[in-house]
Amino acid sequence: MQVKVEIGGVRLDKAVADLTPLSRSHANEQIKNRQILVNGQVKKAKYAVKAGDVITYELPEPEALEYVAENLPLDIVYQDEDVAVVNKAQGMVVHPSAGHTSGTLVNALMYHIKDLSGINGVLRPGIVHRIDKDTSGLLMIAKNDDAHI
Repeated sequence: MQVKVEIGGVRLDKAVADLTPLSRSHANEQIKNRQILVNGQVKKAKYAVKAGDVITYELPEPEALEYVAENLPLDIVYQDEDVAVVNKAQGMVVHPSAGHTSGTLVNALMYHIKDLSGINGVLRPGIVHRIDKDTSGLLMIAKNDDAHI
């Protein structure tokens, strides 16, 4: 995939994180592996992008799903064919991680919504952003990759 830089002066890794669905850590990994190009050339993460630069990158292939859907209470505030907005309860972990492989918002989403964006990989399907376990609040959920971008 490609994006054209409109405003320059920021590091390549930050520009990729700002302009694409890739996180900054994924951007850095792809830059180190020479998978992100600027105007067809390999650049370092610290390269300052310029207006007009064309960044070429790859979206990671979705991994096989390893976590299971769970029928957990889920407060869906809004939903259409592309996105959902859910009210995350205080104390609920957003996505599976070490020590939290079940009972997460992702487990509930997999049960209640099923079709979710795969851009953030197997552990974070549909997750556009997150909030801490002890915080309650609204979260935007992407139901497909186009909505996530």
